[in-house]
Amino acid sequence: MEIEIKFRVTLDEIREKIESLGASFIREEAQEDLYFSLPYPLLLRVRRIANLGKAFLTYKVINDPGRNEEFEELEVEVSDFDTTVEILRRLGFREDVVVRKRRLVYRLKDVTFELNEVEGLGSFLDIEVIGDDADRAKEIIWETARKLGLGEGDVEPRLYQELMREKYL
Repeated sequence: MEIEIKFRVTLDEIREKIESLGASFIREEAQEDLYFSLPYPLLLRVRRIANLGKAFLTYKVINDPGRNEEFEELEVEVSDFDTTVEILRRLGFREDVVVRKRRLVYRLKDVTFELNEVEGLGSFLDIEVIGDDADRAKEIIWETARKLGLGEGDVEPRLYQELMREKYL
């Protein structure tokens, strides 16, 4: 299970704090996520990571609707973004929103930091732990968040998809 908590942040300030914890920089990604309309709490997207020449089809189920921290995720790499999108269209899926972001990925032990600059929305940090024990994963995330100076007031519980819909639709 993927456990992650999203925080609104100031990009350069939080990047310095992440690096000061000793986290290793993994990669930079230029992402374009095309979401399809499914009833909440289901998510379906096709992601293009342009600078890496990769694309992924992802299906998620949100296990804690409203908080959006616990996800069951199935993901597969696909060879062609556009063809995958066309297959989904022909199957009757309707496009919802597009989210474009620049992502910096860091890792420290079992914690992944995804520092996102989202086009039209601002800067966010997703702190993520993969595991079967959601409560323990959240403890680790909150211990880490506190070390970065982040608290409950910094949490953004809405999905990027929801934020884009609220802003532009």
